[in-house]
Amino acid sequence: MHGLHRSSLHRSSLHGPQQRALIFALYNIRRIRPFLTRIAAQLLVPALVLSRLDYCSSLLAGLPASAIKPLQRIQNPAARLVFNLPKFSHVTPPFRDLHWLPVAARIRFKTMVPTYKAVNGTAPTHLQALVRPHAPARTTSARWPVPPSLRASKGHTAESQLFSVLAPLWWNDLPADVRTAQSITCFRKRLKTHLLRVHLDVLATLKFCS
Repeated sequence: MHGLHRSSLHRSSLHGPQQRALIFALYNIRRIRPFLTRIAAQLLVPALVLSRLDYCSSLLAGLPASAIKPLQRIQNPAARLVFNLPKFSHVTPPFRDLHWLPVAARIRFKTMVPTYKAVNGTAPTHLQALVRPHAPARTTSARWPVPPSLRASKGHTAESQLFSVLAPLWWNDLPADVRTAQSITCFRKRLKTHLLRVHLDVLATLKFCS
């Protein structure tokens, strides 16, 4: 566990250059924003900002909210930039309009998709080995399938240990209708809808300075 903690701190320390690159990308887009239509900005910002944001956030799974906040403070002005909104306008409305997941939700989404595949036997073998479906002793209703809960398995690397801990924790917290989706396409849609509802409600209660 100590090695996992140290690895997490090491990953967190990698974000300085990436964050600077994100800020620079936002600065450049802001300079040309008066010449862009909203549709053009809606295409450009994800291409130059969200793709890098996802790379950074994928390394932050399992770290506290304080480690995620710097990236959220980059995503917030990115959303405002698409709609050309004032600096201190609230970000929840543009997030809803763009169907953007906040950073914490994006991390969960990127973890839950391979978890769904592992549960349903379509993920690589090494991922399937990290989580064990646990069948309940009895069902609560004969009409509705009971979604499998997961138990962690030991991983060999810090990353696999982290996945084996977070995947069951986050999976078991999902609503039954999300976990019992019949296809990966359906799962992704239901998962995003659920995460948008939960995390945007949380985002609406927070105040970020940027």
